[in-house]
Amino acid sequence: MSVTIKSEHEIELMREAGRILSIVHDEMGKIIRPGISTMDINRKGEEVIRSFGCIPSFLNYQGYPASICVSVNDEVVHGIPDKRHILKEGDIVSLDAGVIYKGYQSDAARTHAVGKISEEDQRLIDITKQSFFEGIKYARAGNHLFDISKTIQDFVEDNGYSVVRDLVGHGIGRKLHEEPQVPNFKPIGRGMKLRVGMTLAIEPMVNAGAYDVWMLEDDWTVVTKDSTKSAHYENTVLITDGEPELLSYNKDLL
Repeated sequence: MSVTIKSEHEIELMREAGRILSIVHDEMGKIIRPGISTMDINRKGEEVIRSFGCIPSFLNYQGYPASICVSVNDEVVHGIPDKRHILKEGDIVSLDAGVIYKGYQSDAARTHAVGKISEEDQRLIDITKQSFFEGIKYARAGNHLFDISKTIQDFVEDNGYSVVRDLVGHGIGRKLHEEPQVPNFKPIGRGMKLRVGMTLAIEPMVNAGAYDVWMLEDDWTVVTKDSTKSAHYENTVLITDGEPELLSYNKDLL
């Protein structure tokens, strides 16, 4: 397994990619309301990405046809934006976006309420986000990768939800997907030891029902098998000797 350790210069570039991506997410979040289409969100996201002179990571990546993955309700990830798919009151929508800045990547996801949503759906969104923050308590040099995975799974399951098994987080840098894979559940063993300068996209995908998923006929959109709702939360994370640095998270914006 070849894991890249980033230099200070590379980290600076990824830090800027992440700063821009946090703004992209903030701007997309501002337009979410009943009556807009998932394509409207895609257009907004791409417009903001390009306004910084950046490239959308996802556009044409392995054939994906859009810049922003927009996944609604039971869609877990990789929903394809469509001008005919109109958001309605009570929906939840997950936005996954990536930015390439001077050859370096940042990747992040957020799940939003559309108008007024049920307490149940808000709790799903909140627990998914909190599971990320529980997991990264272990994202520091000297700990093992699966310490993060186990913590995410335990927190999610203790709160009555399930963690998707068929999709995982990943290393990130010059490429969108690098080694290592970062599961949101505990595999056998402890996983590799974390080192200063590693950059990881950690991304819990949490279902209200069972963890089973399947893919629609478009070969991209992943949905829950039992049609329950799903939420997604992700940041690009830099491993340090101490607290991890969230490269795609701006507390002033989010």
